Amino acid sequence: MSRRQILEALSGLLLVLFVAMLSATVVSTALPQIIGALRGTQSQYTWVVTATLLVSTASTPIWGKLADLYDKKLLLQIAIVIFVGASAASGLAQNTGQLIAARAVQGLGVGALQILVQIIMAAMISPRDRGRYYGYLGAVMAVATVGGPLLGGLIVDTSWLGWRWCFFIGVPFAAVSFALLQKTLRLPVARRDDVRIDYVGATLIAAGVSTLLIWVTFVGDSFAWLSWQSAAMTAGGVMLLAAAVWVESRVAEPIVPLDIVARRNTALAIVASLAVGMAMFGGAVFLGQYFQIGRGFSPTKAGLLTIPMMAGVLGASTVAGRLTSRTGRVKPYIVAGTIVLTAGFGLLATIDHATPLAFVGAAMFLVGLGVGMSMQNLVLVVQNSVQLNEIGAASGTVTFFRSLGGTVGVSVLGAVLANRVADSIARGLARLGVDPSASGGGTGNLDVASLPAPVREIVRAAYGDATGRIFLISACIAVVGIVAAALLRPVTLRDSLDLPAEPSPAAAAEGADDPIGGAAPAPVAVGTAARTSGCQDFHKRRREELT
Repeated sequence: MSRRQILEALSGLLLVLFVAMLSATVVSTALPQIIGALRGTQSQYTWVVTATLLVSTASTPIWGKLADLYDKKLLLQIAIVIFVGASAASGLAQNTGQLIAARAVQGLGVGALQILVQIIMAAMISPRDRGRYYGYLGAVMAVATVGGPLLGGLIVDTSWLGWRWCFFIGVPFAAVSFALLQKTLRLPVARRDDVRIDYVGATLIAAGVSTLLIWVTFVGDSFAWLSWQSAAMTAGGVMLLAAAVWVESRVAEPIVPLDIVARRNTALAIVASLAVGMAMFGGAVFLGQYFQIGRGFSPTKAGLLTIPMMAGVLGASTVAGRLTSRTGRVKPYIVAGTIVLTAGFGLLATIDHATPLAFVGAAMFLVGLGVGMSMQNLVLVVQNSVQLNEIGAASGTVTFFRSLGGTVGVSVLGAVLANRVADSIARGLARLGVDPSASGGGTGNLDVASLPAPVREIVRAAYGDATGRIFLISACIAVVGIVAAALLRPVTLRDSLDLPAEPSPAAAAEGADDPIGGAAPAPVAVGTAARTSGCQDFHKRRREELT
């Protein structure tokens, strides 16, 4: 595709990605108001976010595999329709149960949109040039992440709109993106008659991950860590995931190809993606709550206060994307990104309800820089090591684990936050001479404005102090990301869409004495000499990697 054709197609792709990211972030500053209006609890607060992430995570590898088998454009349009219907249902919800269910269906569309955009870009653009365009992609994600909290705050602060428009607002954007894609996106469709979808593996993966996440959410509150419920849920989740691995190793078309996951760079990129996923979702979800409940700011001001983190994402993703395309090197930016990410989380781990906002903003900026330098470059590492017909499964796999990191992060951090907040509020009420068990559920009510002034101050201090403690967990996990990034093998991004063709067995036999292991050198035209040399260099590097 020419540069003009690529940019025309990207207009629809980036708009639909903007819609997906907006749906995830527009509720971050509005959630306290939404849950307060629906009389929800802290656990339900977490599940409004977790439901979307969970379904998005479980469905991502399925969409990635389908993209290798069916028309990518048609799949993207189907995902837009699912997203629009679920967004409308979320806006019409009458209680938190309905809202969580609608958000779960919305996650099915969000998961498809996020992975299919990357897959379609990989089908149009070589890995070397993809760094620049992924910079644009990162910039759009940053704008959506900045605009989402601001837009959500403005909506809930505008009396004639109300929080329901946080979900309705994405519908017109989705409609416009559908029309743009219909007009500009042209991809060849390679149809296959022997298609087999691994529904059993997909079901086992979704069930295993869901079981463990549900356990993380309720342990320590509804039942003890050492209890028969904990034993049953953890054992059941591990057994389901073990069965999924067994199935994936034997089916013809696995949802998560184990041979791709087992490669060194892919496995390390997955580990680093888990840490980045925690940063993306944990920061957006709990920092918005921190500014509103812990510091007492309005939703609009809370959205404005998240700008430093998103400015870091915007700047780092754009600059790192261009440098990656110019140099062809990707590892230095991933290593630097994970180090900066860890430093940012380390600073956030020290905040409480009285920390100066300038300090919080600086820490958030570092987290944004880390995410911007590492997030899309980790996808590039994986895409650079697979053939074009494996792009969907490979991209789906790394995005699956990144989303899994975000889902686990929100669930774990939300559970820790809820437990610490409940303990802090109970101690504060006891100091006031109030029996916590007789407080009418005040410890779980997020409608802070309706509480008496002394109790309101206790709740604000509890949330403000507990938020810093959960980011200490994020900092520890981010250290694992540094180790994984440091162990990545250095790679140079290729200029071709697909890997060079492997030599045939006959040619390999004839060239057995060749040090590269390919066919014996034959006279070639001058115009093809550089390409042949590049092919030989590639096979030499692959041989060294396998050794």
